[in-house]
Amino acid sequence: MDKSAPIFVAGHRGLIGSACVRLFMREGFSNVLTRTHAELDLADERVVSAFFAEVEPTVVILAAGKVGGIQQNKSHPADFMTENLQIQTSVLKSVFRHGVERLVFFGSSCMYPRECLQPMSEQLLFTGKLEATSLAYAVAKLAGVQMCLAYNEQYGEKRFIPVIPNSTYGPFDNFDPGSSHVLSALIRRFHKAKQSEAPEVVLWGTGTPRRELIHADDVADAVYFLLQRDTDHCDFPVNIGTGVDYSVAELAQLVARIVGYSGMIGWDKTRPDGAPQKLLDNSRLLKMGWRPRVALESGIRQTYEWFLSCQQRVCA
Repeated sequence: MDKSAPIFVAGHRGLIGSACVRLFMREGFSNVLTRTHAELDLADERVVSAFFAEVEPTVVILAAGKVGGIQQNKSHPADFMTENLQIQTSVLKSVFRHGVERLVFFGSSCMYPRECLQPMSEQLLFTGKLEATSLAYAVAKLAGVQMCLAYNEQYGEKRFIPVIPNSTYGPFDNFDPGSSHVLSALIRRFHKAKQSEAPEVVLWGTGTPRRELIHADDVADAVYFLLQRDTDHCDFPVNIGTGVDYSVAELAQLVARIVGYSGMIGWDKTRPDGAPQKLLDNSRLLKMGWRPRVALESGIRQTYEWFLSCQQRVCA
């Protein structure tokens, strides 16, 4: 990769986008482009096309989109579908129109069937019903992955690289109680309970579903790994995972210990669990030579330290 070539990271303030920016800067790339939503509305195809014509990016990392947890997915399904489809269509069309050499598109592990053979290989997409609590978001992401594959097939060039990271965490995660995912929600809940000296924290569901977590720095590293390679003979999409999962109860106990909360942990079994298990088969990427680097406990400690450092800002 030419380290002076323009690379546009869409969603640079988010979890994965910020990790990609950090990696490119650390690797010495001198022309990393970012824009806020106020500066560039990714859902507006004309605006995006004009921006690409102006800056002529060589690589686009599409890490922008509407994301959230179970509660927000259930209450705003139309927003999740509409906003993500608009962004994906706008950016992918502009990438093709302006000859961008590579686009990385992020799918989601929720695209896999709710009842799915574990670990989930890429061939199992579209083989069963999706989890109802994330249906709208999953359908939008499936459409984005298929759009990438369709462009590659129709025009005979594998310029579009769809990847599927599992539940991602790290600095710049979303800790809002209404839209956060499992790990960031646990960190916030146990931190607040520690502050208030609450005798018990009651969490949603049964604690039995199993989740695989991957640090955002590992996701960015996998993206960089793929961008440095000839992908003409790669099978897409590609899962990005650690190959290890944990029950939500195990994660809760680990987060409580790291945060320093010593009270009881209870479970509200009237609340939804979500999918019973989401473990990705990462063998496709491992065979290429990539390996995850961030251990779960050290990654959670780093994330909690970042959370503490920004308590005076909007992420608190």
